[in-house]
Amino acid sequence: MNIQIRYFTKSRKGNTKKIADTLSSNLKIESHSINSNLKEEVDILFLLNAMYANNIDKKVANFISTNKDKIKLLVNICTSCSGRSTYSRIKKCAIENKVNIATEDKVIIGQWLFFNKNRPNEKDLSLAVNFAKEIINKYSK
Repeated sequence: MNIQIRYFTKSRKGNTKKIADTLSSNLKIESHSINSNLKEEVDILFLLNAMYANNIDKKVANFISTNKDKIKLLVNICTSCSGRSTYSRIKKCAIENKVNIATEDKVIIGQWLFFNKNRPNEKDLSLAVNFAKEIINKYSK
């Protein structure tokens, strides 16, 4: 089973990359920025992203569109200061591109300016890892 982790961040705090790196080390799967396209078909793609101005960044939508024929299942994980998920926007983009998307998603609280200081913390990172393991167990059968 081909499982990959891709992330997009433009934050100075690096919340999303921190989660991607944690998933990578715990799942023994390399994580990569969305700046490079998928080279082969992926059974489960964990797409880590964040809410920017109440939407997903255009680069995330472009990544989905460009790689739509290589994604069997897209799984959304986002970082958010407010706790709001990017799922509805990612799902809309996935549907427009005929990409299957998991019904489950995960929101991890991140620090922004002086809000949510020291987040994501160890508990948050553990939640992300457990979520990813549950997804792999569910969809790899």
